[in-house]
Amino acid sequence: MPQEFDYIIVGAGSAGCVLANRLSEDPDARVLLIEAGPRDRHPFIHMPAGLAKLVGKKGVNWDYDTAPEAQLNQRVLWWPRGKVLGGSSSINAMCYIRGVPGDYDDWAAAGASGWGWSDVLPYFRRSERNSRGDSALHGSHGPLYVSDLRYTNPLSGVFIEAGQQAGYAANPDFNGPQQQGFGLYQVTQKNGARCSSAVAYLDPARERHNLHIVTGALVNRITVERGRATGVTYSVGGRAYHQHATREVLLSGGAINSPQLLMLSGIGPAEELRRHGIEVLHDAPQVGQNLQDHLDICTLQHSTRRVTYDRVSDVRIAFDYYLRGHSGPGSSNIAEAGAFVRSALAPDERADIQMHFVPAMLDDHGRHRLPGDGYTAHACFLRPRSRGRIGLASASAGDKARIEANYLSDAEGFDMKMMLECAKLSRTVFAQKAFDPYRGAPIFPARDDLSDTELVEFVRAKAESVYHPVGTCRMGDDDASVVDSRLRVRGVEGLRVVDASVMPSLIGGNTNAPTMMIAERAADLISGRL
Repeated sequence: MPQEFDYIIVGAGSAGCVLANRLSEDPDARVLLIEAGPRDRHPFIHMPAGLAKLVGKKGVNWDYDTAPEAQLNQRVLWWPRGKVLGGSSSINAMCYIRGVPGDYDDWAAAGASGWGWSDVLPYFRRSERNSRGDSALHGSHGPLYVSDLRYTNPLSGVFIEAGQQAGYAANPDFNGPQQQGFGLYQVTQKNGARCSSAVAYLDPARERHNLHIVTGALVNRITVERGRATGVTYSVGGRAYHQHATREVLLSGGAINSPQLLMLSGIGPAEELRRHGIEVLHDAPQVGQNLQDHLDICTLQHSTRRVTYDRVSDVRIAFDYYLRGHSGPGSSNIAEAGAFVRSALAPDERADIQMHFVPAMLDDHGRHRLPGDGYTAHACFLRPRSRGRIGLASASAGDKARIEANYLSDAEGFDMKMMLECAKLSRTVFAQKAFDPYRGAPIFPARDDLSDTELVEFVRAKAESVYHPVGTCRMGDDDASVVDSRLRVRGVEGLRVVDASVMPSLIGGNTNAPTMMIAERAADLISGRL
């Protein structure tokens, strides 16, 4: 391996794999991609329904927990994040969602110049290879395969029908002209198998002579000399290494790891760094701040018919999937159907609630298996006002960062009001005639007639993350932002952050596709094409 590289990318997740591909397209650019986790060889990564079995597999998961959450009965919430080639795109539910134009126009209005909808749409289209073909809103020649599900459970259709009975429209494309309505998700799958960022972007580039990939490597710090990032130190199997970067160091660790590594390297809030004995190279008070996530409330109902995924044999699913050419239940992403709904409290025309429907009982992220058969509605508020932070637990990269999500902490209490709207919407949908042949006893909540006060307690006792943390290295044109609109870290030359942490605010939906878009556009910024 060369002694120095032009670009060093820290993190081979949703963004890092995109950067590795695009930057190594230049044969003269030497690119090093460093990933803390292993290669993406596990068969359950590639069989879509295998995501249910990846929940407890710590070898591909950072397995984070929050600090006790004050507004959630002091509960510690689990935050799974991918620790493997492909990052969270290798363990997620594969739902392909972009958000709506207003989300990105909000970014631009907040100071992220060049990140409005008209700026980012070309990069979504460049990334996408949609099975439905090319259109004004979709691409058909990109590396990321976006497909219709090969198999859906009958209850997913029941959910969509129930949504229409409740007065909402059917929607065949949540990324089309209109986001609102009930429908099936399109998924990041290629021929019935998961199409992670590693599959889409890294696999085609692996054989390039100028791209080097190191796995099982924990980056300890960014080396900075005279105000410029010059490389990284990392360890593999207890042995330390240093690699020099002649052009730039690019952080793609995500909303938790990127701010943590900045702080460990002396770039962050001075008080936080000094508390852990870290020399302050650049006082950047906003590093780790502005943390946002979608809080999710699950409503569970028993099914009187054995049509759910609860009792389907994992062995049988895998056998059928691989024997029958990536088809059948094994090709399901489990969260097959969903919805975007505008509540009565919405401040504008955008949907402010998202639903994921699961034809199985999903309690505690699937870690708690319940007896019998049932179905689950996830519902989350898309634009929370509460803000949290990422802090340090110690000065060691081997210690997990401190996550203070601060859910439901907004002064007006609006986030809790919206969580009640989410819970009520799920009950309304489940009460529709379409579910009559399947509806058994309620599970969570245990009664259908809860008062608002009781629903508040239900939310405090059961709400969980739906895995969309962003914002901790906010981009903007103001001096307080962590990175500028070209994703360059303020106060340090030769250093950028390229991942979901740079989002000024959450988009209205799943964050994986927008993270890949950010990396697509970043590659043009880095290479000087933009």
